[in-house]
Order: sequence, then C-alpha cells, then structure tokens
Amino acid sequence: MRYSLLDLAPIPEGADAAQSIRNSVALAQAAEGWGYHRYWLAEHHNMPGIASSATAVMIGHIASATRTIRVGSGGIMLPNHSPLVIAEQFGTLATIHGDRIDLGLGRAPGTDGATAQALRRNMSQQDTFPRDVLELMAYLGDPEPGQSLHAIPGEGTKVPVWILGSSLYGAQLAAHLGLPYAFASHFAPEALSQAVEVYRRGFQPSEYLAQPHFMMAMNIFAADTEDEATRLKTSMQQAFIRLRSGQPSKLPRPVDRIEDVADPAWIRAVNQSLSVSATGTRDTIRPQIAQLIEAYRPDEIMVAGQIHDPAARQHSFEIAAEVLASFTPAEVA
Repeated sequence: MRYSLLDLAPIPEGADAAQSIRNSVALAQAAEGWGYHRYWLAEHHNMPGIASSATAVMIGHIASATRTIRVGSGGIMLPNHSPLVIAEQFGTLATIHGDRIDLGLGRAPGTDGATAQALRRNMSQQDTFPRDVLELMAYLGDPEPGQSLHAIPGEGTKVPVWILGSSLYGAQLAAHLGLPYAFASHFAPEALSQAVEVYRRGFQPSEYLAQPHFMMAMNIFAADTEDEATRLKTSMQQAFIRLRSGQPSKLPRPVDRIEDVADPAWIRAVNQSLSVSATGTRDTIRPQIAQLIEAYRPDEIMVAGQIHDPAARQHSFEIAAEVLASFTPAEVA
C-alpha cells in the first residue's frame, strides 16, 4: 500500500512564511528518501498559519527541489478558479516536470465567506463543480475536432485528476466519473464509513481508472516517547480550537497539557475531528494505524499532522514512514 504526505506549509509561532516554505522544501526532500509516494499541498486563504495559498506555485517549487516523488494538490478548490486557468497552471507544471504532477480538486472554498467573495468576485449560488471538473479534464485531454478553446500548455498532458471530499457528494461524483477519491478524514471523519461504501459501490470504470482507488487521510503524531508525541499533537489541537472559535493564528507552540489552555468542550469537539489519528511511538502507533486500515481498507494513506517544530515534524513523518512500510501485503489486503 502506498503512503503519501499532505503539507499545509504551516507557519509556526515565532516564524514567518519564508521559513515555512523552506521547511516544506526540506520535508519534501526528506519524504522522497523515506518512500512517500506523493507530496500534496492544500489551498487555503486568509489563514495566518498556512503558507500554501498559491498552491500551484508551491507545487512547482517543491517539484523543482525533488526528483522522483509525485507532487500535487490536496487540493485545489475549484470554485475559486476558472477551469481553464487551472488547466494552464497544472499543464505547465506537467510540461516542466513530466508525469509527477497530481491534481486533487475540492468543492469547498477553503476559507471564510468574505475571502471567498474576494477570490471569486462574482459568486454564484449554482453548483457548477461537476461541470467545471469535466471542463478542466477536457482541457487537459486530447483536443476534439472543432475545439476553439485550448489550454497551452496543458492540452494532451492528461494530468491525473482526483476528487477530494469530506461528504457523500465527492464520493458520488468520483464514483460516477470513474476517478480516484481522497477523503479528508484527518479533520472531518464523520461521513468516512458511508463515503467509502458509496464510492466503492457506485464506481463506474472509466478511461482513467478501471477500479476504485480510495485514499484515506490520517494524522500521525509520532515521537520517541508517548509524552512527547502527545505534546506535539497539542499544537494542532490549539490551532483547530482557535480556527473554530473565529481566532485563526499561526501554528501554536505545543503545551504539556491541552487541558491547561482549552475548555473541555472544545477539547472534546476537536478530538472528535482528529479521531482518525495515531499518536505515540513506533511501537504504539502501529496498532492504531492497523485498526484504521482494517476498518476502511484504503488503497493508499495520506499522512498529515501539523507540528510546530520543523525537526520534530520531520522526525514524526520519518517514524510514520518506517511504520507504514512495515505492513505486509496480507495486512493491507
């Protein structure tokens, strides 16, 4: 089973966006050596703690600094853009870097309402996401006779498209179009079981994919001791609490006890959102991951985890790679 890595290019307290981007380059280069198959970056806007808003630019930067790992979006929030512009951007990336580029597409705005308005200018209440996906894929495919609009570069690159989601909507669309599907279970696990069933049951083979391919995202917070792993996780817990209480910030420094800095009700809510996670040492995260694999049988795992210290973040993803690589074919079948 392949394992991949999701990066939001977190901006930690005490650092800036320039340092965050350097941290992402270093992590991607290390991840390539640890056996990660993909390195995806996510589009978010107006977030003080996330430096991947210009996602295509970041993908190009990471791809230029690596050699073999696939680099892509997890995802591009397509309602924020015209399909032609995304086809040109990702077609250019594929023209430069060859068959290493992935295009994961999401339907959410990736931001607050005011920022979505600033991004889109003329917002429509009509859901055009399925139509926009098809239009984008057509631009990346081979030209049709009489076609007047062309993505240059982009045409004929056939950049692999994924549908991303955290609800049944994306599962149904990915199944209908015969595309691979990635579920955002690292922060929104509520519909995970049902979405997997809907996707696999409704999948229609296509020119892109003969059988369903399901990727499950999970957080991993790994360290050499249990206490340190639990401590590392508190940065992401705090970040979620601040975001959901309307106070987004840079990625907070970890604390010894999350109970000392957050209300119990907030902790319960955030822990539910982060329930598809494994926290601990090499020995203790393995059974946690195994339980998730057994429950959902993903074809691929996307590892996430926002950790304040860049060195600790690298070490956590290194441990995660060692553990994921240790699973036998029988364990993941």
